Amino acid sequence: MERIDRVAMISLHTSPLDQPGTGDAGGMNVYVLELSKRLAAQGIAVDVFTRATSSRLEPVVPACDGVAVHHVHAGPFEGLSKGELPGQLCVFAREVLRTEATRPVGYYDAVHSHYWLSGQVGALARDRWGVPLVHSMHTMAKVKNAALAGGDTPEPEARLIGEEQVVEAADLLIANTDLEAKQLIELYDAEPGRVQVVHPGVDLGIFRPEDRSAARAALGLPQRAHVLLFAGRLQPLKAPDVLLRAVAVMLVRDPGLRPSLVVPVVGGPSGSGLDHPTSLADLARELGIDDVVRFVPPVTQPELARWYAAASLVAVPSYNESFGLVAVEAQACGTPVVAAAVGGLTTAVQDGRSGFLVDGHDPARWADALTEVISSDVRREKLAVGALAHARDFSWEATARATLAVYEQARTLMREEVA
Repeated sequence: MERIDRVAMISLHTSPLDQPGTGDAGGMNVYVLELSKRLAAQGIAVDVFTRATSSRLEPVVPACDGVAVHHVHAGPFEGLSKGELPGQLCVFAREVLRTEATRPVGYYDAVHSHYWLSGQVGALARDRWGVPLVHSMHTMAKVKNAALAGGDTPEPEARLIGEEQVVEAADLLIANTDLEAKQLIELYDAEPGRVQVVHPGVDLGIFRPEDRSAARAALGLPQRAHVLLFAGRLQPLKAPDVLLRAVAVMLVRDPGLRPSLVVPVVGGPSGSGLDHPTSLADLARELGIDDVVRFVPPVTQPELARWYAAASLVAVPSYNESFGLVAVEAQACGTPVVAAAVGGLTTAVQDGRSGFLVDGHDPARWADALTEVISSDVRREKLAVGALAHARDFSWEATARATLAVYEQARTLMREEVA
């Protein structure tokens, strides 16, 4: 079989070089960058195409050996929300096709698009270049709208239609979990034979156990505190307010817990959270817990690993997650996770072994789960051991190998259709 030598990775609305945790940058950024790096380590050249958001950006930036990020000029550099980006699809696609036109015929062997906006461009590139399109949804409008967070905005009809078009156009779809594969088939009429499950990974070189005392000392955290950490974008979908409300319940139940409780919230406003960037701080004051909550701006991955290591537990109360990289990263640091029993989190967390899965978003129920972890050192340490063991099942190297196999399968399918 011919080797896959070069892949065009399309990530239109957010660059893999952006700092995760704010704006539109999150788990997908980490996914695209880490997958590209691991593919490059196998000798596959990767060109990532993303929309330029500053005039100061170089047209092409090497992310590492074998991975080049192309900043495509499409629309104004600043001031465009994700909802306004569909209007820039044509110019973005034109510039991507123009880049390939300067190369020899057959320069790319496959296109891998991420999120529905990129899938629209990927479908055009597929037909123009005669190479297979592999698409990763990352999130799906129909799933999000079915479990909408309070105060969040439903995804528009244009996105639903666009997603359906991409599902139909792609040669193969990559789902993060079996549940996501089922959703693609049942909600989007994807052909079962064209959906492959490939779990995302975790960088076990960065996210690894660290002495908790040393981590707390470095971050200025009390050594004997119960540290309940939230890390991620601050928006209704991620539900950081659920953690704050649960903490308020815990303090009503046990006021003596207050001196030993610290709740760091690491991340920045994103999505509909940008409409009210101070809403979480306002909520903390309203609940009377602003003395135990610490707001921390987005941090680098090594710094984030230190926060995980310092925490007693990490809370992931999202209304939906296609996978939940935060949960696996935290567990790789040996920290138990309390997560909502939704989407990919049911795969990312082993209930009762690496943490707890909570049905629903009732603050009282969340307070029960959080208290169960921190009330017993023996239980927490047992969960920490289970968390570390579970995280070892995920690696970006394995993700890259499985993804490469999907590229090869997609090329075979495309050639069979042409024949």
